Parts: sequence; C-alpha cells; structure tokens
Amino acid sequence: MQRRRTHRQQPRFPDFSSDCRLTDTRPGRRRRILAATLFAIVAAAAVAWPYWPTVPPRWLPWTPLVIADAPNMLTGIKLARLGSDGAACRAVLDAAGIGFDPVPDRSTGAGCGFENAGRTGRGVTIAGSVTATCPLVVSWALFERHALQPAAEKHFDSPVTTARHYGTYACRNVYGRNTGRRSQHATANAIDIAGFTLRDGTTVSLQRDWDGPDARKAAFLTDVRDGACRFFRGVLGPDYNAAHRDHFHFDRGRWNACR
Repeated sequence: MQRRRTHRQQPRFPDFSSDCRLTDTRPGRRRRILAATLFAIVAAAAVAWPYWPTVPPRWLPWTPLVIADAPNMLTGIKLARLGSDGAACRAVLDAAGIGFDPVPDRSTGAGCGFENAGRTGRGVTIAGSVTATCPLVVSWALFERHALQPAAEKHFDSPVTTARHYGTYACRNVYGRNTGRRSQHATANAIDIAGFTLRDGTTVSLQRDWDGPDARKAAFLTDVRDGACRFFRGVLGPDYNAAHRDHFHFDRGRWNACR
C-alpha cells in the first residue's frame, strides 16, 4: 500500500534558533548596544534632573487633579482615575471648595443605583441639589470653570448663575424604552441641562435659542456644547436627534460622543 505523502506545517512564528547561534558568536556587540542604551537613559535623566522640581504639578501624571488648573493632555487621564477612587474624587472637590455630601451606595434594580455618589451643594451653578456620581460633579466643575463661564463672559459679559436641568438619577433605559440598555441616568452618571440664567438676568433656553433668532444666544450654546466635549465623555444636544431638541445630555459613561 502506497503511503500518503504529508507536508509539515510551517511554524506560525519564525524559528529564531539559527539567529541565536549567530548572535552567540558576537556577544560583544550586544553588550555594547545595551551599554549605549543605558548610558543614553542616564544622560537624559542627568540633564533633566535639575529642571524636574520646576515642572508644574499639573504636568505630572501622578499628582492630583486640580479643578482650577488650566486643562492639558493629562486632565482626562486624571479625571478617569477618579471613577475608581472615591476618596481621591471627594478630595478634588474639597480642595476646590465644592460642596459634595456623600450618600450611601444604593442598588434599586437591575442596572440601577449608584456608587461613589453624593448630593451637590455650594460651588456649582446646578440649580437645587441633585444626586450624582463624584466624577460627574468633578467634570461639571471643570466644564463650568474652563468652558461655561468663559463662554458666558465672551458672549454676554456676565457669568452664569444657574444651570437649569431635568435631573440626574432615574432608573430607566435609554430614551425611557421598555427594552434596551440602561441609560447613564440609571446610575446617576448623567445630567440633562435645559438652559442657563446669567447674573444680568439673561435666560438662555435650548428649546428656544439653539436655532432661534438671537444669534448671540445660539453662538453661546454652540460654544457650551463644544466646551463640554472636553470634560464629559458623552455630550448630546439638539443636533443629535429630536429627543434632545430641548436639552444637553452630559455623562461620564464608557463611550465618547460629541454630537
């Protein structure tokens, strides 16, 4: 009986055994490369060391987030860390003088409830007191200081005193549907903003002014939306769909969206 001829399967990764035998004959070169690399690292550290103490803390990844600091490429990283460190998150708010009264973790059903949450107080323009996750409040504080108030001063020469909203926590699915995934509101990780009141008495409404006749108010709301995208992960407004025609949705969820 004739034997079937088989072919040996090629290895998925290259076989480096021959290369190893080759490089073993030149150990001096490997040592020189390693030594040069180490020398370069040490030299770079020696040059940078005298200047290290002068680097602003906001540019050091291990320093705490400070709301008053000008945002930079590390702000988002520091903000993301607060989601798993309630004590550090509350310390950021305390340092900024923002009232935040922690509430016990709570489960109210499948996918509903909140952790690392509290009730907002002094230091933010959110109307009344709402229950929200600590990272959401920190995001709001950053947004208010570095986006909302600058936009108000730019367009009206008057600061925002109150942000009117439709709430934060609600145990529901997206769009209130009977089926589907849970909304970020189900974990107090989102807030819906309907409009703003300024110190000079000016009121701005998403429903009335997003595409309204007052160009100044429309430009202000556009700047607010664009600024919010720097500090929240999810930002949805009237340009997204009809369900958001009268409010901005801001959240600290998993997905990035700026619409």
